[in-house]
Amino acid sequence: MAGRIPQHFIDELIARADIVELIGSRVPLKKSGKEFKACCPFHGEKTPSFHVVPDKQFYHCFGCGVHGTAISFLMEHDHLSFVEAIEDLASRVGLEVPREETPGARQPPPTDALFALLDKTAELYRRELKDSERAKDYFKARGLTGDTAAKFSLGYAPDSWDCVLQQFGASEAERLRLLQVGLVIERERKPGVTPGYYDRFRDRVMFPIRDARGRTIGFGGRVLDQGEPKYLNSPETDLFHKGRELYGLYEARQASRTLTRLLIVEGYMDVVRLHQAGITYAVATLGTATTPEHLSRVFRICNELIFCFDGDRAGRAAAWRALENSLSQVREGRQLRFLFLPDGHDPDSLVGAEGHEAFEARVAQAVPLSEYFISHLQSQVDMNTVDGRARFGELAKPLLERIPAGIYRELLGDEIAKVVRLDPQRLAAALKTGGPATSSGSERKPAPPPARKPAAVGRRNLVRQAVQLLVHYPGIADKVGDLAALKELDRPGISLIVQLVEELHDQPCDKTAVLLERWRDRPDLEHLAKLARLPLYIPDQAGATKELLGALEQLQEEAAVRRREELLSKHGRDGLSEAEKAELQALLRVPAARTAPVPRT
Repeated sequence: MAGRIPQHFIDELIARADIVELIGSRVPLKKSGKEFKACCPFHGEKTPSFHVVPDKQFYHCFGCGVHGTAISFLMEHDHLSFVEAIEDLASRVGLEVPREETPGARQPPPTDALFALLDKTAELYRRELKDSERAKDYFKARGLTGDTAAKFSLGYAPDSWDCVLQQFGASEAERLRLLQVGLVIERERKPGVTPGYYDRFRDRVMFPIRDARGRTIGFGGRVLDQGEPKYLNSPETDLFHKGRELYGLYEARQASRTLTRLLIVEGYMDVVRLHQAGITYAVATLGTATTPEHLSRVFRICNELIFCFDGDRAGRAAAWRALENSLSQVREGRQLRFLFLPDGHDPDSLVGAEGHEAFEARVAQAVPLSEYFISHLQSQVDMNTVDGRARFGELAKPLLERIPAGIYRELLGDEIAKVVRLDPQRLAAALKTGGPATSSGSERKPAPPPARKPAAVGRRNLVRQAVQLLVHYPGIADKVGDLAALKELDRPGISLIVQLVEELHDQPCDKTAVLLERWRDRPDLEHLAKLARLPLYIPDQAGATKELLGALEQLQEEAAVRRREELLSKHGRDGLSEAEKAELQALLRVPAARTAPVPRT
């Protein structure tokens, strides 16, 4: 939807969001006084330096310097855009994101037209399904109901080379859009001949793939009879990235806004049949192995992930690949488990044979990652010999190093030590896995923690003190009166104080995070954020108000003294205008301190 998101909505969103709950769903937080602490999710560390401050709705790390609001965390940790983070946070607190229509607003981006084209194509395939007894019989034979087909918007691509082209490819520009989203394939080009196209999907039952907002981004198609490939997916496009998307995630989130776990299976029909059986937390990768990007996305939503694979050799090989790709995402507070099905069954067939309760019982018995990790490696060597146990340690070493430093890695290292019959310290020394993990090349290099000292309150720090007070307690700006005299003081930071106070008069707020979000795209944001993460040893708002008014009084006194000296100097040099004489007489007659801002009531 076009239009700007109103600032008042962002303010309300930040005020209503629970940053502890949001971050705690991804990082194991421990209460420490009025704050919460954890090992930083943005760089490897063993000693917690990541702090979440609920009163301010703000987080910061004293190790690597990362900081921000709930919106910032979603952008940084979950790799969302600003708008996506707003939409994600709004869905969590049950708010609809409004848009402001402004004169001269930009036109909808080109991708809006592409989303619309894919949605119209999905609707076309749904209509074709209604007219195809053969396709409907296929779904019925697989045990699907009409309600399930409607929930997943299942469809049918007819046995035609140009069904989609006829509907949506009248002009060359339209055909190029179809090509851009992967709905058609370009025929081999020939010199002097206009490019030709044909439909990618033909005589297949269709599974629309939807993004987190329910928009169609691609398709999966399955042949009805014999043919290759059995499954055909949309190609990589501007909208569709196989290594990032999960089929059924939109439907899972629609089924429950408070997902606690996700079950990753391998096929479209597995997902659809599991949902129909009440296992509404099932999702599937799109013809690819599970990637760290998939996992990062999953752990934005919940803390428990279960991989479900066939029990045959191919299924176990896929499970081990999934484990290897998962290690960079493993940390305390997250659960990864593995469920292996009986030979000859996939989730679709098994849930049909056993039903909901029996399948859920199998899920409850899924093997934890640590257990599968050790048992799989044990199966590769002879654990009854010294050579075999040494080989086990060597196999474990590179895998253990992929796990971010923290409690989980330490505990898994202890379990490995038991298996190889070594003291954990000796094993760590032998494997040299004591340093911080570098599983992601993009992790920040931690900096030495800054000294956590209270801000000085001397005259030279009055400006900084005033700004810091306003950042920590934005609501106290309401107690500040007119700052006209202060505006004349030529001192770094004065304009920032005046701007903060004036804007907070116009739009009051009482949360640090709300204030920082308003300054997101301004040059002073980093300065304000730095002051927000420094401790302020003032216990309450009343004390902060007193400190702020005192600092402003001293600054305005300084401004008055400077102005008086300036006028006296000019009087002796060039003379003064009548207005300047009156101003000087007032300054000489009234003590400078009287020019301080009168507190608002």
